[in-house]
Amino acid sequence: MGDEWDERLKAYEGRAAVVGGVGKDPVNAPMIRHWCEAMGDTGPAYRGPGAVAPATMLQVWTMGGLTGHADQADQAGQAERAGRGGRTQAYDELLALLDEAGCTSVVATDSEQEYLRPLRPGDEITFDVVIESVSARKTTSLGSGYFVTTRMDVRAGAELAGTHRFRILKYAPVRQQPRPPRPRPVVNRDNAGFWEGVARHRLLIQRCTGCATLRHPWLPGCNACGCPDWDTVEASGAGTVYSYVVMHHPRFPAFSPPEGGPGPAGPYAVGLIELAEGVRMVSNVIGVPYDKVRIGMPVRLVFHTYDGESVLPVFRAAEEAA
Repeated sequence: MGDEWDERLKAYEGRAAVVGGVGKDPVNAPMIRHWCEAMGDTGPAYRGPGAVAPATMLQVWTMGGLTGHADQADQAGQAERAGRGGRTQAYDELLALLDEAGCTSVVATDSEQEYLRPLRPGDEITFDVVIESVSARKTTSLGSGYFVTTRMDVRAGAELAGTHRFRILKYAPVRQQPRPPRPRPVVNRDNAGFWEGVARHRLLIQRCTGCATLRHPWLPGCNACGCPDWDTVEASGAGTVYSYVVMHHPRFPAFSPPEGGPGPAGPYAVGLIELAEGVRMVSNVIGVPYDKVRIGMPVRLVFHTYDGESVLPVFRAAEEAA
């Protein structure tokens, strides 16, 4: 790849990535409420007759949901529009060129937002996206590739409300390297007792000696009564999936299992597990395909040893553990 190739990529700078995008819904109070509840944001500016949307929701109003903006693309009649998710032919061409160069993997690296005016319920949102820059080839720990930055201009009516810059790395994955060790949990004076128990295959839950409240994760004092004194009870190991997410990301060798070993080789489920004792903890759900994990599914505690020395508590689907 030489100067001619770089110039070919640079030619896409300034070209449209999305033209005439339209928000699927106006800015609205229910979405603002859902966002604030999820974020734990109780700011008074987001409630009541004069409410505004949190500034960080800027991109939310442009999202296409499960069906994307393809329907709008078909109706808009823009000559450069691809009609697939609202993206232009130019942007798809750029990504295809990078694929041909071996940069077949992608990871989002960072984003920046600038807020020019608050958004209020009833505002109709439109947006355009431009390919702002394509870097020279860079070498990273994931592999070598190109940083592509797009800039979205978000408008409320005819007025520019904010900009959102989004940067991805299109890269060629590094060839197989020796598997690095799995990162170790951070152990400090407040949680050392928990990890000492895990090393002995015991899941210990803190119990306040003042009010008998159980708590997890471990804390230096009771968050119910403030008492600094505590002892422990051992969890039975029974639990249910209270909530979960499925992790999709570029493979990180340290988290890939050795041949035949435990652990996720691809997408995997991370569960918020409600133990029979009433406290909740975050851990992997194993023993069942990630797309079969369900809220309320019974699970059972098991301990796995990684790299011959690091013991971690994980939860196996109960029928698999039997």
